[in-house]
Amino acid sequence: MDIISALRAFLRVAETGSFSAAAIDLNLTQPAVSRQVSALEGHLNTRLLHRTTNALALTVEGEQMIPMARRAVEAVDALNDASCVETAMAAGRVRLTLPAPLGLYVSDRLAGLLEQYPRLSVELIFREEPSDLIAEGIDLEVRLGPVSESNLMCRRIGWTAAFLVAAPSYLERRSMPRTPDDICGHECISHNRAGDGRSWSFSDGSDEISVRIVPRLVANNAMAVHRAALAGSGLAVLSHILACPDIESGRLVNVMPDFPPTRLPISVVYPSRRNVPLRVRIVLDFLAQAVKEDPLMGS
Repeated sequence: MDIISALRAFLRVAETGSFSAAAIDLNLTQPAVSRQVSALEGHLNTRLLHRTTNALALTVEGEQMIPMARRAVEAVDALNDASCVETAMAAGRVRLTLPAPLGLYVSDRLAGLLEQYPRLSVELIFREEPSDLIAEGIDLEVRLGPVSESNLMCRRIGWTAAFLVAAPSYLERRSMPRTPDDICGHECISHNRAGDGRSWSFSDGSDEISVRIVPRLVANNAMAVHRAALAGSGLAVLSHILACPDIESGRLVNVMPDFPPTRLPISVVYPSRRNVPLRVRIVLDFLAQAVKEDPLMGS
């Protein structure tokens, strides 16, 4: 039995909750994955998974095995990386979560990376809230704002850039805000990615100005906020990735340009590991370079 392959199969089954899903990820058949996990259980003389026709669950022993299995697999990956020449080709899948606007920005630029590394694959997961990286098998997560978890590695790669915008149709019937105080009484579309979605923060060049809002529309996805703003539903704070093309075309107006929304750090977090696999390091460096190339995020 190839115990490392069996450990990989067990980890993917535990992370995906499915033999079929694990088989797809590992490019194996479902029976092959099942045989590997069964062989591992036989080798360890313990049951790692409860199996029924409709459900799959880890045993207590299976739960205890996960961190040990992960360390063993990572150690072997690191050994393989260290033994490769500089031109080694990264292989395997990298699961990456990130906010929707950045996801669109990154997906536009992935073709070159995937062409350079034919054995590498990337799974993009658009998500606004922090993930449980270990439990969900997430390799990298892009977060906006402060990162509080001390058990995660964190690399800042840039800063957000956003605009307060509104559709011309909305501004035809409402006065144009000139300062943060003017926002009071306006229809507001709030993105509740962070906090309670009831305040916006702006900068006058030296200080931050926080404004409480009473939104008529609240959404947990930036794309929904973008569409509502285009439809004339009110004021919205949008990432430059979404806003700039519409500002240039006249579909949206840059409101209150002397008081831009406060910038937030863009960070990539990943589990605290001594040996980060080559495939993950390559995608991390790709993210950092992609953000750096954007003059509004990289500065």
